[in-house]
Amino acid sequence: MRYDIFNGDADGICALHQLRMDTPCPDAILITGVKRDIGLLSILADIQQCALTVLDISLETNRPYLQTLLADANQILYIDHHFADEIPESLALTAHINTDPDTCTSLLVDSLLQGRFRKWAIVGAFGDNLQNAADQAAQSLSLSMPIREQLRELGELLNYNGYGAELADLHFHPADLYRTIRPYEDPLDFIASSSTLAILRQGFQEDMALALAQKVINPGNKNRIYHFPDLAWARRVSGVFANLKAREKREAAHALITHNADSTLRVSVRAPLIDRKNADTLCLAFPSGGGRAAAAGINHLPLEMLDEFISVFQSTFH
Repeated sequence: MRYDIFNGDADGICALHQLRMDTPCPDAILITGVKRDIGLLSILADIQQCALTVLDISLETNRPYLQTLLADANQILYIDHHFADEIPESLALTAHINTDPDTCTSLLVDSLLQGRFRKWAIVGAFGDNLQNAADQAAQSLSLSMPIREQLRELGELLNYNGYGAELADLHFHPADLYRTIRPYEDPLDFIASSSTLAILRQGFQEDMALALAQKVINPGNKNRIYHFPDLAWARRVSGVFANLKAREKREAAHALITHNADSTLRVSVRAPLIDRKNADTLCLAFPSGGGRAAAAGINHLPLEMLDEFISVFQSTFH
C-alpha cells in the first residue's frame, strides 16, 4: 500500500504534483487537510510495510508517529522545510530537510527533479510568499512578467484555499484540488482551462475585501497586529492577508490573531521580509505553535496568554 501525505496548501500540493508527474502512483491513498493540520502522520500510526511520501509537514511535530512507522517496517520519503530538530537515523527513511527561509518543499522537489517541472515549483514558492525565490526560478526559465503574474496568482489562490479551522471552511478539499491540477503538466494550461480557478478567485476577492477593512490594533508601532473575528471568511483569508501585509511593509513583523470557536486564538506570524527569521522560535514557545523561520503560527493560544504573546512578539522583532 502507498500513501501520499501532504500539507493542504500551495506548497504541499505543488510538491506532490511534481513528484507524481515524475513518478506516477495513481493508487496512492491521499492524506491531507487544512494548512494547519500538520500532525497528519498520526492518522497512519498503525500501518505496516507500506510506502509513504511525506511532504511539507514538520518532522518535529510528527516525530513520535514517524518513529512508530519506521519501527513497523514502512519505507518513508520525507521532504520538508519546517523546523525538524534531530532527524531519526533509519535505513527506511530518506529525508530531504532544508529549513533555509528562502526555500520551500516545492523548490526542494524541483532540485531533486533537476527542474523538470519548474513552473509548478514556482507556483508553490509564490504560494509560500517566497517572492524572490520564485522570481529567481522564473528567471531561469526566462518567463515574462505577465506569465510570472499568472503563476503568482495561482500560487496565492491555491494557498488561500488551504486556510481554515476545518475542511468545511475551504472552497475545495485539498485532495480534490490536487486531483483537479493532476492532469496538467503546465500550470498555464490549468489557468487557461479550469473553472476551479474562477471559484477561488471570486472567493478570494470577496474575503480580501472584508479583511482589508480591518484596522491594525496597535497603530504607531513598527510591527503590526490585526485581530479577526471567528468567521469563515477570516479563517480562509488569514494567511494570504498576512503575506500581503508582510510584503507591504517589509521591515515590520506581522501578527494576525483570529478567534477560534473553542475560545482560544489562532495566530499567524510573519517575520520581517528584510530579516526572515525567528517566527518559528517565537511560536514554538507557546502551546500548539510551530512553523518556519519566516512564517509560523499557533493553532490554539489560550486567551489568557494573549498579552504574553504580544509582549514576546514585540521583543522578538524589536
